[in-house]
Amino acid sequence: MVGGVLTVLIYGGNLPLGSLVGFITLFGITLRNSIMLISHYSNLVNEEGMTWGLEAARRDAAERLVPILITAVVTALGLLPLTLASGAAGNEIERPMAIVILGGLVTSTALNLLVLPIPALHLDTLKSA
Repeated sequence: MVGGVLTVLIYGGNLPLGSLVGFITLFGITLRNSIMLISHYSNLVNEEGMTWGLEAARRDAAERLVPILITAVVTALGLLPLTLASGAAGNEIERPMAIVILGGLVTSTALNLLVLPIPALHLDTLKSA
């Protein structure tokens, strides 16, 4: 959500209805990518016999890199025309939504691939405690 908030601030700081819809959509995309990452991590441990640790987290992030990036790039390419078409009739809701989603995709993709594996390393510690 950090990228979405930053783009809202850059584009004037107001939150029209479209921006709120954009935050909901961004949350869904980010949650989907996070679930995909953690479930693959779990699969590496349970099905492929890797130990729950740094090597499994690295492999997980490397193997999920392409699907997560493709999701982000395709979404961004689909929303780019909405972002650039300012002043068009009916664009009052679509443009703020697209701006929030595009800004949020940048940070959520980076955080999913770089930060999420770190707390996932500690899930095994919590599970065994």
